[in-house]
Amino acid sequence: MAKTNTTEILEALAAEIGENVYIDIAKWHLYLSDAKLHTLVAEQLFPLITSNTVNENRVVKVLESIPVKIGGGRSELPLIDFLPLQCQVMLVDILEKYQREI
Repeated sequence: MAKTNTTEILEALAAEIGENVYIDIAKWHLYLSDAKLHTLVAEQLFPLITSNTVNENRVVKVLESIPVKIGGGRSELPLIDFLPLQCQVMLVDILEKYQREI
Protein backbone atom coordinates (compact mmCIF):
# COMPACT_ATOMS: atom_id res chain seq x y z
CA MET A 1 0.00 0.00 0.00
CA ALA A 2 2.90 2.34 0.85
CA LYS A 3 0.60 5.07 2.16
CA THR A 4 1.82 6.58 5.38
CA ASN A 5 -0.47 9.57 5.60
CA THR A 6 -3.43 8.72 7.86
CA THR A 7 -5.78 10.83 5.75
CA GLU A 8 -4.82 8.96 2.57
CA ILE A 9 -5.24 5.59 4.26
CA LEU A 10 -8.61 6.59 5.70
CA GLU A 11 -9.81 7.87 2.31
CA ALA A 12 -8.68 4.67 0.57
CA LEU A 13 -10.33 2.56 3.27
CA ALA A 14 -13.58 4.52 2.97
CA ALA A 15 -13.55 4.14 -0.82
CA GLU A 16 -12.99 0.39 -0.63
CA ILE A 17 -15.71 -0.03 2.00
CA GLY A 18 -18.09 2.14 -0.05
CA GLU A 19 -17.55 0.07 -3.19
CA ASN A 20 -17.79 -3.39 -1.60
CA VAL A 21 -20.16 -3.21 1.37
CA TYR A 22 -23.87 -2.62 1.03
CA ILE A 23 -27.02 -2.49 3.10
CA ASP A 24 -29.84 -4.78 2.08
CA ILE A 25 -33.41 -3.50 2.27
CA ALA A 26 -36.10 -5.74 0.81
CA LYS A 27 -33.46 -7.35 -1.45
CA TRP A 28 -32.33 -3.94 -2.70
CA HIS A 29 -28.59 -3.37 -2.35
CA LEU A 30 -27.48 0.14 -1.47
CA TYR A 31 -23.70 0.44 -1.32
CA LEU A 32 -22.37 2.40 1.63
CA SER A 33 -20.85 5.01 -0.70
CA ASP A 34 -24.29 5.67 -2.19
CA ALA A 35 -25.81 5.81 1.29
CA LYS A 36 -23.08 8.30 2.31
CA LEU A 37 -22.05 6.00 5.18
CA HIS A 38 -18.66 4.79 3.93
CA THR A 39 -16.59 7.60 5.47
CA LEU A 40 -18.32 7.34 8.83
CA VAL A 41 -17.83 3.56 8.89
CA ALA A 42 -14.15 3.91 7.94
CA GLU A 43 -13.58 6.54 10.63
CA GLN A 44 -15.25 4.40 13.28
CA LEU A 45 -13.36 1.23 12.31
CA PHE A 46 -9.94 2.81 11.66
CA PRO A 47 -8.86 2.59 15.34
CA LEU A 48 -9.20 -1.20 15.15
CA ILE A 49 -6.68 -1.23 12.31
CA THR A 50 -4.17 1.03 14.03
CA SER A 51 -4.38 -0.89 17.30
CA ASN A 52 -4.12 -4.30 15.58
CA THR A 53 -7.43 -5.44 17.08
CA VAL A 54 -9.49 -6.29 13.98
CA ASN A 55 -11.75 -9.25 14.59
CA GLU A 56 -15.35 -10.02 13.78
CA ASN A 57 -16.68 -9.37 17.30
CA ARG A 58 -15.09 -5.92 17.53
CA VAL A 59 -16.28 -4.98 14.04
CA VAL A 60 -19.84 -6.04 14.90
CA LYS A 61 -19.70 -4.02 18.12
CA VAL A 62 -18.73 -0.90 16.17
CA LEU A 63 -21.44 -1.52 13.56
CA GLU A 64 -23.99 -1.87 16.37
CA SER A 65 -23.01 1.60 17.60
CA ILE A 66 -23.57 3.36 14.24
CA PRO A 67 -27.19 4.59 14.00
CA VAL A 68 -28.95 4.74 10.65
CA LYS A 69 -31.91 7.11 10.46
CA ILE A 70 -34.98 5.76 8.69
CA GLY A 71 -38.33 7.25 7.81
CA GLY A 72 -36.97 10.76 7.45
CA GLY A 73 -35.31 10.53 10.85
CA ARG A 74 -38.41 9.32 12.69
CA SER A 75 -36.55 6.24 13.83
CA GLU A 76 -33.03 4.82 14.04
CA LEU A 77 -31.64 1.32 13.74
CA PRO A 78 -28.06 0.13 14.13
CA LEU A 79 -26.13 -0.32 10.88
CA ILE A 80 -25.49 -3.98 11.71
CA ASP A 81 -29.22 -4.65 11.21
CA PHE A 82 -28.93 -3.68 7.53
CA LEU A 83 -25.78 -5.61 6.58
CA PRO A 84 -26.06 -9.14 5.21
CA LEU A 85 -23.58 -11.64 6.64
CA GLN A 86 -21.46 -11.71 3.47
CA CYS A 87 -20.98 -7.93 3.75
CA GLN A 88 -19.87 -8.28 7.36
CA VAL A 89 -17.33 -10.88 6.24
CA MET A 90 -16.20 -8.65 3.37
CA LEU A 91 -15.79 -5.72 5.76
CA VAL A 92 -13.64 -7.76 8.15
CA ASP A 93 -11.54 -8.97 5.21
CA ILE A 94 -10.98 -5.38 4.03
CA LEU A 95 -9.98 -4.28 7.52
CA GLU A 96 -7.60 -7.22 7.95
CA LYS A 97 -5.97 -6.36 4.62
CA TYR A 98 -5.38 -2.78 5.71
CA GLN A 99 -4.13 -3.95 9.09
CA ARG A 100 -1.50 -6.12 7.37
CA GLU A 101 -0.45 -3.36 4.99
CA ILE A 102 0.06 -0.44 7.36
